[in-house]
Amino acid sequence: MANVKTGLNSIVKYLSTKKETGRRSIGLLVDGPNVLRKEFNVNLEEIRDVLKEYGNVKIGRVFLNQYASDKLVEAIENNGFEPIICSSDVDVRLAVEGMELVYNPTIDTIALVTRDADFKPLLNKANEHGKETIIFGVEPGFSTALRNSADYVILLENDEMNYYDDSDFKEEDNGGLNTHRKKEALIDY
Repeated sequence: MANVKTGLNSIVKYLSTKKETGRRSIGLLVDGPNVLRKEFNVNLEEIRDVLKEYGNVKIGRVFLNQYASDKLVEAIENNGFEPIICSSDVDVRLAVEGMELVYNPTIDTIALVTRDADFKPLLNKANEHGKETIIFGVEPGFSTALRNSADYVILLENDEMNYYDDSDFKEEDNGGLNTHRKKEALIDY
């Protein structure tokens, strides 16, 4: 059996060794009705694990409509997320919560799990205020506008995660018109 150390100084010393410098503070918002469907097979635990490699998920909220089953709400809570049941439009509530994160000084990064282009203004405002943005999108139907607005794009498709970021842009000349195309790379998880 391991020795148990007691006393305030011992605990303070132990906790100070657990501080990690340089890690991002992440606010994660999930558009439940849009992505938590059987056909998409989105795994919130895997999303959280990917984000843990990047930083600390300080806020994790999953927005659901009033028709969400008790089993779904329980599964969300068991994964360490806060379920938010919305009696009105889920998108409006998620956007309001997202704007609160934009103005929250303790959050460095805003991560969204959605396919919906309605959140492009939220991503733009977050970028404008110096927040890093990560979007987890789902195909089919993932918004190109979202893909082009986020700093990092992770595509959930066919039980794989693929990512795009600004360093993956390559410039192409299409008859004098320069376009930027993001290349794809596989994330192992």
